[in-house]
Amino acid sequence: MKRVNIILEADLHDRARILAFVRRKSISKIVRDALREWLARNADTKTEILLAEKDERRLLKILESGEFIPSEKAKKSLGLRTRPSVTSNP
Repeated sequence: MKRVNIILEADLHDRARILAFVRRKSISKIVRDALREWLARNADTKTEILLAEKDERRLLKILESGEFIPSEKAKKSLGLRTRPSVTSNP
């Protein structure tokens, strides 16, 4: 598991704490379950492909296709090495 910090409004935290106590679950367990449910409802085909892809080069090709971003921008946002920009001299 990974540790994640989230910020909740006070009333949301209070309600989650009460529910956790009543259901005898941790707030973390409630958040994990809710996130799993949200991901199952909202993940589309391209998201599933991206989540399943382990090869970095293939992932970049998927990202640059369709409505995704250009590969250089994807590489930069992932902290990967990008090709130097080529500028032409007149």
